[in-house]
Amino acid sequence: MGALHEGHISLIDRAVSENDVVIVSIFVNPTQFNNPEDLEKYPRTLEADVAKINAFNDTVLIYAPNAKDVYEDEVMSAYFDFDGLENQMEGSHRPGHFDGVGTVVKKLFEITKPNNAYFGEKDFQQLQIIKKMVHKEQMPVTIIGCPILREANGLAMSSRNERLLPETRQKAAFIYNTLTHVKNCFGTKNVEEISSWVSNEFQNYAGFDLEYIEICDEETLIPTKSMLNTKKYRAFIAVYADGVRLIDNIALN
Repeated sequence: MGALHEGHISLIDRAVSENDVVIVSIFVNPTQFNNPEDLEKYPRTLEADVAKINAFNDTVLIYAPNAKDVYEDEVMSAYFDFDGLENQMEGSHRPGHFDGVGTVVKKLFEITKPNNAYFGEKDFQQLQIIKKMVHKEQMPVTIIGCPILREANGLAMSSRNERLLPETRQKAAFIYNTLTHVKNCFGTKNVEEISSWVSNEFQNYAGFDLEYIEICDEETLIPTKSMLNTKKYRAFIAVYADGVRLIDNIALN
């Protein structure tokens, strides 16, 4: 959605290394915002984004449509059934969000017809949902997840970070530090103990409001209360700071 940072550039780097031609789509999608104020304030830096992409060779193309190009005369979401993935975490806190994501990604795939598509793991739930959509819609595209890139203090790179005050951006290292502690405790403490510890930590950390902490099965995204050696788990977190909503996650095993 633009406001490109090094995390986005890492996706382009990987795509360039594995494909003959790369298309970078830049589109602030209105149908995935359930908060009009968030849509209005979302950073739009197309000129700077184009300059960053032009640093690559001419095998990287830019597709930066407007809403009419994508939606024609009806800017609205289709309904999707993602087998319950859409009901967890972001889905429960942002009604309609994943219908918007599914709608625009499906449209972009139909327009650009890619063989491979690259998405960052910072939006891990979104990544799983797009994989599910491609499978259910039988779309001929391989979805490739790429690692989270972090700022020097551990904060997950995000376009929204630009809206944070400088001191808040530094203090936001607390989010990743908390997730790292969760990872270290995983397997030695139960999920309820870990969640309570995280809640207490945020209650005592001024300026950061915890929306949720969830430990989930990576495949189903269903929150877990017990751990099985045969499954992979991930911790997911959403936090407000300076009125900006920040999300992050970490693989636990």
